[in-house]
Amino acid sequence: MKKLGFLIAALAILTATACTSTKVTSSWRANGAPQLQRDQKIMVFAMVPQRDMALRSQMENYTVSELRRKGYNASSALQEFGPQQFGQMGEKQVVGKLRSSGASQVLTIVMLDKARQKQYVPGGVYYPYGPYGFWPYYSWWYGSMYTPGYYTVNTKYQWEGNLYDLQSGQLLYSVQSKSFDPPTTTRMAVLYAQQVVKDMTRQQLLANN
Repeated sequence: MKKLGFLIAALAILTATACTSTKVTSSWRANGAPQLQRDQKIMVFAMVPQRDMALRSQMENYTVSELRRKGYNASSALQEFGPQQFGQMGEKQVVGKLRSSGASQVLTIVMLDKARQKQYVPGGVYYPYGPYGFWPYYSWWYGSMYTPGYYTVNTKYQWEGNLYDLQSGQLLYSVQSKSFDPPTTTRMAVLYAQQVVKDMTRQQLLANN
């Protein structure tokens, strides 16, 4: 019966892993927002807690890579300016700094929330009204009584991306997304970049080819 318990636990872990995802939950494009030109520079600027600087680098770099893969001129703010460049600057200084780098648009990526949730997984899964005879029914329940459950900790992220035109200051596009229990932050950053760039293409901000 212990083997049965271990098998059920393993299947539960595999199922949880399969459900791991990063997906766009909503997006919006401003009326009249033009399709971006490939020769115009897009500055990608992620804003996360200072202790997560490695995550900032990943979110910026993979989004830049995905935009470049589609032929767009994109750059990482962290790579160009460093982690503390804009700390004490006002609006005009920040915008001026971005524009002086040659950027026409800035895509901000903001971590809205990061939450950890502890969940208890029982030692077995019960399917009511199954085709049980006495022994399958008895042996399942007997085994579940002696197969300990376990706790899992899931991490959920909420992200918001906004694309601004640096000349007018207008918001051109906004996208909200969620990441549920990513196996690594690298994997989350890769999936985020793919999903957001795909959505920008769907919204016709980026060319299809």
